[in-house]
Amino acid sequence: MTTMAQRSVELRSSVRFPLKLAVDVKADKTRDVHGETKDISAGGVMLYVHADMPVGSRIDFDIAMPAAILGTAADVTVKCAGRVVRSSQEGDRKAVAAVIDEYQFDRG
Repeated sequence: MTTMAQRSVELRSSVRFPLKLAVDVKADKTRDVHGETKDISAGGVMLYVHADMPVGSRIDFDIAMPAAILGTAADVTVKCAGRVVRSSQEGDRKAVAAVIDEYQFDRG
């Protein structure tokens, strides 16, 4: 049986990339919130936003990936669906950790 502590360690075993990228979040299918990523891993993302997003909330979010970072001819948007697993106040904004359940690339 896997304990919560073991799952927490497993979730954090992915390499995190400290990327500050623009992100648009649709929380609860109604609210549009703009923010920025703090870091991204294979299974999740840490976001800074100016809105409450309770743990367990389902969110859809688009991360703008600049061509210069990717080495591509054009920018790419990563369209993600996930859920909030942690939320805390950091100064005047919320730090929101979300698991990415689904994603697709939009090469526009």
